Amino acid sequence: MLSCSGLTKTYATERGEVAAVRGVDLTIARGAFTSIVGRSGSGKSSLLAMVGGLSRPSGGTVRVEDTDIWTLPDHGLAHFRNRRIGFVFQFASLLPTLRIIDNVALPALLGHSRESAGAYRRASELLDQLGIADYVDAYPAEISAGEQRRAVIARALINAPGLLLADEPTSDLDEVTEAAIMQQFRSLNREHAMTLVMVTHNLRLAEQSDRVVHIADGRLVA
Repeated sequence: MLSCSGLTKTYATERGEVAAVRGVDLTIARGAFTSIVGRSGSGKSSLLAMVGGLSRPSGGTVRVEDTDIWTLPDHGLAHFRNRRIGFVFQFASLLPTLRIIDNVALPALLGHSRESAGAYRRASELLDQLGIADYVDAYPAEISAGEQRRAVIARALINAPGLLLADEPTSDLDEVTEAAIMQQFRSLNREHAMTLVMVTHNLRLAEQSDRVVHIADGRLVA
């Protein structure tokens, strides 16, 4: 499902170049639930951004489902990302002027993966599955942080991606809501065979996945 080879990321700063990721080799099997664990500044979010086609590597390759994603032209990469990869970011990132159901349907509408009625039907089904069907017409500010995170998961699933990437998905949630979100991830992985990669600094959460990968100073460590 996912293979990285010699992956590097270097940022230019006023004080010179900073190497955030240093020669990472990583392979993740289809249907696996993998956590990448590291302290703040270890390079884990930079790694996830490159894997997800959001930040171009300084060197190395990323293959998702046999596609070398960084060889694609910009429009091809955008299309691949929209159809094949789902994202759950650290903060909810819902558009405040759109209803919850509009936020969830949006990737399908923008990517033309479904006609409008089908996109909204799928969005409604996902919101029901995630236990927030009562909030389809609510706006993000009208629901809790945990409910917003469930909406983000629904949005990530709207195009039925094979790969779901989550960056610190429970960092601002209480323990009860955190547990509920992790249960959703385990369900997606075990019942739907979705490949899931989660970045976290929380080893307790990471240990709920099938595999834990540690990163420090931009390198994977044993």
